[in-house]
Amino acid sequence: MQLTGCTTVVTGAARGIGRAMALRFAREGSNLALIDLRVDDIAETQALAQAQGVAARAYAADVSDEDAVCGVMERIVGDFGRIDVLVNNAGIVKDALLIKVRDGEIVDKLSLSNWQSVIDVNLTGVFLCGREAATHMVKRGQGGVIINISSVSRHGNTGQTNYSAAKAGVESMAVVWAKELARFGIRAGAIAPGYSRTDILSSMKPELLERIVAPVPAGRLGEPEEIAEAALFIARNDFFTGRCLDLDGGLRI
Repeated sequence: MQLTGCTTVVTGAARGIGRAMALRFAREGSNLALIDLRVDDIAETQALAQAQGVAARAYAADVSDEDAVCGVMERIVGDFGRIDVLVNNAGIVKDALLIKVRDGEIVDKLSLSNWQSVIDVNLTGVFLCGREAATHMVKRGQGGVIINISSVSRHGNTGQTNYSAAKAGVESMAVVWAKELARFGIRAGAIAPGYSRTDILSSMKPELLERIVAPVPAGRLGEPEEIAEAALFIARNDFFTGRCLDLDGGLRI
């Protein structure tokens, strides 16, 4: 796909990996529709993208809300006239053991609210944004690309029942969409980052961060810009569809 002049939608674009992907696509000449609930941070991403000489607009929307997603995708098409690429990046983390046992007694459980909130954003949000972006791509008749951001945790990571389940589903949806949407010229793929240099990890105590990095063969955290390069590869390579790129520094969970 030729990205110059196209429209790329990035969810969770306010900071970290989402911002890095937005700015990488901007450097390729893609106009940007940026979705996030962090109004101040997304405005900063917008300004940085505009400094690259592309059109960029910020939209405050909850990706887990069906009406909000339908509405924001309509607005994006109204503003830009098209959606060519969707990067489904928005996500949250609420980690907890399924059950916490101390001295043989169950002292805590993964709450339904923490399960549901992660599933709502990380899985349902990806579904809603993918469905609505695909709807507009089909209507326009010029194809497109959907990129879902999964995680190395999709294989099952201790303390992440909710997150692991969502990220496994995110990868599977990309496979399904690649099959269902191919006849419309729409490709779908996924990226599964490992531990990356986000605000959460960067703010950890050095000793805790060292324990996290220790099992990574590459010996370091991934950089948001490296994840962005993977998204760019998927968007530009017309033969890539229905697969997941593991970008985890060799980490196995």
